[in-house]
Amino acid sequence: MNTIGFIGGGRMAEALISGVLASKLFEPERIRVADPDATRQDHLKTQYGVQVGLMNEEVARASDIVMLAVKPQVIAEVLRGVGKSVRHQLIVSVAAGIPICRIQEFLGSQASIIRTMPNTPAMVGAGMTAVAVGPGVGPDAVATVRQMFESVGKVVLIEERLMDAVTGLSGSGPAYIFLAIEAMADGGVKMGLPRETASVLAAQTVLGAARMVLESGQHPACLKDQVASPGGTTIAGLHRLEQGGLRAVLMDAVEAATKRSQELGH
Repeated sequence: MNTIGFIGGGRMAEALISGVLASKLFEPERIRVADPDATRQDHLKTQYGVQVGLMNEEVARASDIVMLAVKPQVIAEVLRGVGKSVRHQLIVSVAAGIPICRIQEFLGSQASIIRTMPNTPAMVGAGMTAVAVGPGVGPDAVATVRQMFESVGKVVLIEERLMDAVTGLSGSGPAYIFLAIEAMADGGVKMGLPRETASVLAAQTVLGAARMVLESGQHPACLKDQVASPGGTTIAGLHRLEQGGLRAVLMDAVEAATKRSQELGH
């Protein structure tokens, strides 16, 4: 699998292009991109040296791996257009909420399809991607796709039935954390900190806390307890968060986004 074609040249496609080039998985001349935006075409060609400006059908026909890097609202139109160009290629979808069976409706039941759910931190090499493998896809193809997404972050393999929950948690999750960082910074400003200083303090605190969870192997509750000393400042802040229902609101957010992902798949 030495050629890859991106149908859609947006931010997620660019993150993957950057990642696979940096990890030497593909050379620039082996990467093709179809995108209707001439500005995006120029940017990708100038920045990465990849082939751009091709039609969707041309990209699909000329690639071993076809990345469907488009919004779920246009996936049906895209698949109708490339259906006749797909023969033995591996199809990799990043379209939220679109199940493998729906892609098969356009490409046939024998199509080799892998469904993924990356998130936007892939753009800084800190993404989280879940991968669900369709029927008939071999281990070599799975390994290649896994390497591609590991070039921009972490990867987990899951059953496809769990993909909507992944979308609600890690797919939409960066927005929840951005909101939390903004709110924490606002609190710092309210207490007299300069805006820029408060933003750095909040963002680095979230980054550090996340690394502690990933690298320590400890449950987040245990790490929380290590910060909250008896009668101290942290437990006072945690009490206020509990009064505000932070846990329940975050759980509700994941549930709402999951249900919306399910709706998009129908």
